[in-house]
Amino acid sequence: MTAAPYQTPYDRIGGEEGVRRLVKVFYDLVETEPEGAPLRVMHNQGNGLAHAREAQFMFLSGFLGGPQLYVEQYRHSNVRQMHNHLAIGEVEAQSWLQCMEKALETTADEDTRRVLMQTFTRVATALRNQPPADNPLKVTSA
Repeated sequence: MTAAPYQTPYDRIGGEEGVRRLVKVFYDLVETEPEGAPLRVMHNQGNGLAHAREAQFMFLSGFLGGPQLYVEQYRHSNVRQMHNHLAIGEVEAQSWLQCMEKALETTADEDTRRVLMQTFTRVATALRNQPPADNPLKVTSA
């Protein structure tokens, strides 16, 4: 009996076509659904959603085990560096995760969704750079 060959998440989601579909569904949700509103605001203050769609496709291709398109273009794939100019709090992180979970529901099988959401949750948590809204940092003068 031979073991089934390992498939990367990139392969499991359908390769280039699957990643493009995931990114399209994700950003369509960001543009139209209430839970996408915080991301719309953030992207509209930056390079816009069209840029974000292409950058996310390039990044996810490599992140999921496919071609390293983002690295080829930008010479790194440091997710913190990509987002360090953005204010990311709990609201923004949850907005991203909710839209991604919905996008994965229509583009990936259950096992792939589960694994990717675990990974995406860790990344979204690590990218938060704003204090929790209910516990803001207080600045006191000396």
